[in-house]
Amino acid sequence: MKKFWLILGCLGGIINLTNAQKGKRLPEDKPNYILIVADDLGYGDLSFTGSKQIKTPHIDALAQTGVYFPEGYVSSAVCSPSRAGLLTGRNQVEFGYDNNLANNQPGFDPAYLGLPVQQQTVADRLGELGYVTGLVGKWHLGYEDQFYPLNRGFDEFWGYRGGGHDYFEAGNNSKGYKAKIECNYKTPQEITYITDDKGDECVDFVKRHQDEPFFLYASFNAPHTPMQATAADLALYKDIKDEKRRTYAAMVHRLDINVGRIVEAVEKAGLLENTVFVFISDNGGPAYTNASINAPFNGKKGTLLEGGIHVPFIIKWDGMLSAGSSYAAPVSSLDLTPTFVSLAGGELKEEDKYDGVNLMPFLKGEKKNIPHEEIKWRFTISAAIREGKWKLVRLPDRLPMLYNLEEDISEQHDVALENLEITQRLLKKLGHWDVRLPHPLFLEGPEWRANQVEQYDKKYDLVQPD
Repeated sequence: MKKFWLILGCLGGIINLTNAQKGKRLPEDKPNYILIVADDLGYGDLSFTGSKQIKTPHIDALAQTGVYFPEGYVSSAVCSPSRAGLLTGRNQVEFGYDNNLANNQPGFDPAYLGLPVQQQTVADRLGELGYVTGLVGKWHLGYEDQFYPLNRGFDEFWGYRGGGHDYFEAGNNSKGYKAKIECNYKTPQEITYITDDKGDECVDFVKRHQDEPFFLYASFNAPHTPMQATAADLALYKDIKDEKRRTYAAMVHRLDINVGRIVEAVEKAGLLENTVFVFISDNGGPAYTNASINAPFNGKKGTLLEGGIHVPFIIKWDGMLSAGSSYAAPVSSLDLTPTFVSLAGGELKEEDKYDGVNLMPFLKGEKKNIPHEEIKWRFTISAAIREGKWKLVRLPDRLPMLYNLEEDISEQHDVALENLEITQRLLKKLGHWDVRLPHPLFLEGPEWRANQVEQYDKKYDLVQPD
C-alpha cells in the first residue's frame, strides 16, 4: 500500500511538473484578479437587476456563475473619491479625499490634487506580493506625475489621466475628453471605439501575463458621457424612442460585449479557476445626463440616497465560491482591497487602517457575523450612515432624513420624526465621526454644493420602462 501511494505521489509530482513546464497555473496558486469597473451605470440597467430594455448576457453570466451582493455599496456618490476608496481599502474621507477631482480652487495646494502619495494602492500591495499589475482605461486620481498610475503600483498603463473620454477620438493634450492615450508598453493604436479598444487591451494583458499572477484593473468609462455609440449598436435599440436613452442602452450593450471578451480570454488561457472577477460601478447613474435609471432606488449620482451609492456588485471565483448564490448583508467596495491582499498571502496590519474587511471568511461561512455593523459616507455637503435596516441622511438645508430600508427600499417615507430616538442616536454617531475627519485636500467649485442639494428634491424613475 505504501508503494502504491509513493507511486501515486510521484505521478502527481510529474503532472504538476509538466504543468509548470508548460507554464500552466494551478488552482492552488495565487489567484489572479480582474476588477471590472463601469462608470456611471444605473443600478437597474442590467438584465439581472431588472432592465426590460437593455440586454446584458455577459454581465448577467458573472452573477449567475458567481456571488451577487444585493446590498453592495461604494464609498462615494461620484467617480474620483469612489475610486480612491476602491483602490486603497480606506474610506477616502479618512485621508481628506472628500470632493470630486476638479480644477484647483484658490487657497489649496495643487500638489495635493490627487490620491495622496502616502496612501498605498491595491496595486502597490499586490506588486510587493509578486503580481504584475495593469490598468486599462480611466484613472481620475490626479494629473500630476506623482499621482501617475506607474508611480502608484501599476506596472502597465494604457489609458488617460482624466475622468472621461470621447469614444471615437483622441488628441495630443493631457486633459479633456479628447486627451491622448498614454501607454508605457507600446505605441497606442488609433481609437476605434474606446470601449472596444479597452477590451482589446484587457484581452492582450491576459494573454501576455497568463503564466504569472496578475491584477488587471479594467477601468471602463462606459456609460459615462459623452453619449456616443456605434451605428450598429444604436440599431439594436431602435425601438427606444428617447434618443439619449437609446444611446445609453447601446453603450451599456457594448460594455457588456467587452466584459464577455475578457472572461472568454481567461477561459481560453485555462485560468477560470485561478481568477477572481469583480464587477462593480463606481457610483450610481446620473439619470438626467446619461438617461440611466437606478430603479428601484431613489436618487442619482452625487446624492447619498440609494441611487447614488448602491451599485451592482458581483464576485466570481469558479470552484471557490458558490455559483449563482447571493450574500445578503451589506458590503462595500472598500472590502475589495483587503480581500485581494489576503487571498494573495499578504498580511492585513493595523497600520494599514483599512476600513474594508476580507470578505472571504464571510462568504465561506467561516465567520457567522456580518462584515459591517454600520457603513458611513460623507460627500461635501452631505453625510449618511446605515445601521442594519436604518439609514440616516444629513443635509445642510433640512432636518435629517431617516429611512427603514427593510420596508422602504425606494426611500419614499422619511420616518425621522416618528423614530426620534433612532434619529438622534444615528445623527450623533455620524457627527462624532464627521467632526474628527481631516480637512479636505481639495475642493470642487462652490457651484456644485447648491447643485447637490437640489438633486434631493427631484423625482426619479423607480420602475424600469418596458
